[in-house]
Amino acid sequence: MTTTTGYLKDRIGAYIEKDPQARLDYSIDWTDWIAGGDIITNSHWTISTITSDPLPMTQWTSNIFTTTPAITTVYLANGSVGNTYTITNRITTSNQIVEERFFRIVVKDRTL
Repeated sequence: MTTTTGYLKDRIGAYIEKDPQARLDYSIDWTDWIAGGDIITNSHWTISTITSDPLPMTQWTSNIFTTTPAITTVYLANGSVGNTYTITNRITTSNQIVEERFFRIVVKDRTL
């Protein structure tokens, strides 16, 4: 099972709030899920939303992961206030196991 830290949960799954001006990193810890001796060899992230998007969320680095512990990380910027983005991480392991996990980011203006 993967773990999430600092995320909120609702009936759909995990999400976190983000200001549109923030440039932040988000990680998934796969350590408890990956069998002994197997390691992550590739990590790919996708960003999607179902609403119109004048200021799309962007990924400003890619393919960042560690093998011990097995953690994948994505760095995200921008996003339109009011939009919810689904962030999906697809990994491949040295044993050719492929798996995906996702969380959502809700963009909210945090200025006073």
